[in-house]
Amino acid sequence: MSETTGIDRDMVLANSNVMSALAVVAVIGLMIMPIAPVALDLLITFNIAFAVVILLVALYLKQPLQFSSFPSLLLMVTLFRLSLNVASTRLILGRGEAGKVIGSFGDFVIGGNYVIGVIVFAILMIVQFLVITKGSGRIAEVAARFTLDAMPGKQMAIDADLGAGLNTEREARRRRREISGEAEFFGAMDGASKFVRGDAIAGIIITLINIVAGFIIGMVQMDLSAGEAMRRFTVLTVGDGLVSQIPALLISTAAGMVVTRQSGAMNLGQTLSIQLFRQPKAIYLASGTLVVFGLIPGLPTLPFLTLGAGFALVGRLMAGRVQAAEEAELAEETAQDEAAAEPVPSPGHDLYVTDTLELELGYGLLPLVDEKRNGDLLQRISKIRRQIGTELGMVVHPVRVRDNLQLGQNQYAIKLKGVEIARAELRVDRLLAMNASGSDASFGGQPTVEPAFQLPALWIDPGMRSAAELEGFTVVEPSAVLTTHLSEIVRAHADELLTRQDVKDLCETVREFAPALIEDLVPDRVPVNTLHNVLRALLHERIPIKDIVTILETLANHTGQGTDAQVERVREALRRTISSLYLEPDGHLHVISLHPHTGQALVRAVRESESAGMVAMDPAFTQRFLERLEQALQAAYRRGTPPVLLVPTPLRL
Repeated sequence: MSETTGIDRDMVLANSNVMSALAVVAVIGLMIMPIAPVALDLLITFNIAFAVVILLVALYLKQPLQFSSFPSLLLMVTLFRLSLNVASTRLILGRGEAGKVIGSFGDFVIGGNYVIGVIVFAILMIVQFLVITKGSGRIAEVAARFTLDAMPGKQMAIDADLGAGLNTEREARRRRREISGEAEFFGAMDGASKFVRGDAIAGIIITLINIVAGFIIGMVQMDLSAGEAMRRFTVLTVGDGLVSQIPALLISTAAGMVVTRQSGAMNLGQTLSIQLFRQPKAIYLASGTLVVFGLIPGLPTLPFLTLGAGFALVGRLMAGRVQAAEEAELAEETAQDEAAAEPVPSPGHDLYVTDTLELELGYGLLPLVDEKRNGDLLQRISKIRRQIGTELGMVVHPVRVRDNLQLGQNQYAIKLKGVEIARAELRVDRLLAMNASGSDASFGGQPTVEPAFQLPALWIDPGMRSAAELEGFTVVEPSAVLTTHLSEIVRAHADELLTRQDVKDLCETVREFAPALIEDLVPDRVPVNTLHNVLRALLHERIPIKDIVTILETLANHTGQGTDAQVERVREALRRTISSLYLEPDGHLHVISLHPHTGQALVRAVRESESAGMVAMDPAFTQRFLERLEQALQAAYRRGTPPVLLVPTPLRL
C-alpha cells in the first residue's frame, strides 16, 4: 500500500506543471465558453471549498515561507473567481437563472426584503474592500519594504556568526537562502495584493451591472413587470455576489494572516492559546468586569454573570497550568546549571593540558561567563575551537579563562604562552554596531573600533538594534565580539600553537587509518622535527594541514632538501586546497600578477643578493612597484575579493 501511495505521489509531482497549465487554460475558457448551470454550481462549490482550504493552511503555518507559492496561487484563484463572475453574469442576463447555489444564497440573504438584502451585501463589500483587502495590501507593502531594508544587516550578522564559529558554512548558506526567500516572498505578496484589491473593485462593478442590466433585460426582452424583474435579478445578483465575495473574503483573510505571521516553532492557534492564557490575572479581571456589568440595573443579568463565571473558571484552570509550567521550567534550569558546573572535557583534553592560550577578563566582563546570567562565552569559545580545528586540521589548545583585577573594568587580554598579545574593551550592557557600509548613523552611540578587524563601530543600547540593522549596520553581542577577536588571534598564531607533541599525536592518528605510511616514513625518512617545521610554515600562511597524507608523501619524495624547498613542494602538492580558499562561488580565481619585466627584475635582484645577504634594488623602481601593488590591493578590496599575488618560485623562497 505504501509503495502504491509513493508512486501516485511521484506521478502527481511529475505532472504538476502540465496540470497547472491546463488549469489556467480552463479558467480562461470559462470567460469565453458558456457553461450549464449544473457545472457552474460545481465550480462555485469548489471555489468556496478551496478558499476554506487556503485559510486553514494559512492558520497552521509556522513561518510564511512554508507557503511560498501563495502569491502565485493568489493570482490564479483571483483569475478563477473572475472567470466564474463572467460565466454567472452570462447565465443571469441570458437566461434569468444561474443555478441552485447562486439562487439559494440570494433567497437566504434577501429573505423577501430586497432593501435588507442589498444592505447586507453592501456591508460585506465594505468589509472586504476597506478593511480586509486594504489592510492586507498595506501590511504586505510595509513587510516588503522592511524586509528588503533589513537584508544587508541580516546577511552581515550571518557572516559575523560564521566568523565567530557560531554557525557552520551549511547553516550560513541555509540562513542566506531564507533571507533571500523572505525578500522575494514579501515582494511578491506586495504585488499580488494589488490583484486582490482590483478583484474587490471588479466585484462591485459587476454587481451594479447585473442589477441594472438585468432590470432592463427583464422588462424589455422577457416582458416581466418591474417588480418581477427587480425581484428575480436582485436575488440572482446578490447571490452571485455572495458566492464570489465569501471566497474572496476568506482568501484576503488568509493573505493577511500569512504576511503577519512571524516565524516560530508553533502555528497560530498554539501561539494564541499560549499568549492569551499565559496571564490568568487578565482573565480574572475580565471576569470581574463582566460581573460588574451584570449587576448594573437595566443591563441583562444572565448573559454577563454566566460569561463572568465562565471566565473565572478558565482563569482558575490556566493559573494551575501556568504554575506547573513555571515549576517545570525552574527545575529544568536548575538541572542545566548543575550539569554546567561539571567540567566538560574538550576534544584532546587528555593530550593537550598546557595553558598555551589564556583569556583574562576584567571584573565587569565576568557576566559573560556566568551561565546563570545568560553568559555564553565559554560555549562560544568551545565552538570556535572546533571550527578552527576543522578548518586548519589541528587541535586548538584549551583556552584558560580567568579574571584579572589588574585589568580595567571592561578590559580583556589574550595571552599566548604567558605573553599578552592583544587587549581590548567591551561593554556588557551594550551591543556593537559595525559601520561596514560606510553610512552615517542617525542614532546615538559611543564610537569605538572593532578589535578583530579594526572596523569603525558604535556601542549602542539593545533597544536600538532594529534601527541600526535597518541602516545597514552589523549588530553583534559583546561575547561575539570577543570570540571573533580570539578566533582571529588563533588563526594568526596557529603556527606557534602547533607543538611537537601535537605533531606526534597527529602521526598516531594517521597511523590508525594509514599504518603503512607512518611506519615507512616517520621517523626514518621524515623526522618529526622536519614535519613540525613544514606544518608550522604552512599554518603561518594559513594553509590547512588536513591533508596530512599528501604532505607526508610529498616530504618523502623530497628528502634531503631544506625546509623552504620542502614547504614549496608541499604547497605545490596542495595546490587545489590552496586555490579553493580563494575561489569565487562561480569557480573563478581573481589574482594579481607581475609584469614579466618586473618579475625578472625582482628574481635577478634576489639571485644577485644571495651572496650579499640583502636585496639591493633601485629606489625609484621600488617606489613605483610598491605604488602599483598598493593600487592592485585596493582594487581587490573594493571588489570584495581576497588579494592573491602570483610570483615566480624564487621570490617565494
